[in-house]
Amino acid sequence: MSQAGIEGVTLGVLADQVGMSKSGLFAHFRSKEEVQIRLLEHSGVVGAARIIEPSMKEPAGLPLLNALVRNWLGWAPRAGLPGGCPVAAGLFEFDDMEGPVRDKILEMEAQWRGLLIQTVADACSLGHLRSDLDAAQFVWELCGIYLSHHAAQRFLKSPDADRRAQTAFASLLERAAPVKRKKK
Repeated sequence: MSQAGIEGVTLGVLADQVGMSKSGLFAHFRSKEEVQIRLLEHSGVVGAARIIEPSMKEPAGLPLLNALVRNWLGWAPRAGLPGGCPVAAGLFEFDDMEGPVRDKILEMEAQWRGLLIQTVADACSLGHLRSDLDAAQFVWELCGIYLSHHAAQRFLKSPDADRRAQTAFASLLERAAPVKRKKK
């Protein structure tokens, strides 16, 4: 799925990869869509283990946000998914399709963005970021950095993708930093 896309997952290919017959595999799943959804859910579990779980060791606010972003950028290849993040790819693969697979991608993306927005809001309330910061706008821009990193790393094969993404994130953080008042 990471390399062939979600639609590239067929019962025949999957059956070959897991060493089962197509009919044996079909006995476990009612449809190709159910297989795709289960694979998306599995990629979510793998992603959470690589991104969220290690980040949760950090204190709330900016330390947690920094850890989430550090673990998020380039997580898929480190997790053995050489084709990149299946959900990120699915955003484009299913952008004009309706159905349960698209619904699952929307759900997963909403949960992830919700976690990021809450983390940014916590950073604001703790004084790590400006109190008037629009957390949803911050996350919108952060997701743009991630998708640009994903494209640069996967499609363009840019050796500086990580550096550029970190530079962009640092710039985003700088714009979101609390205003320092001059001492009188």
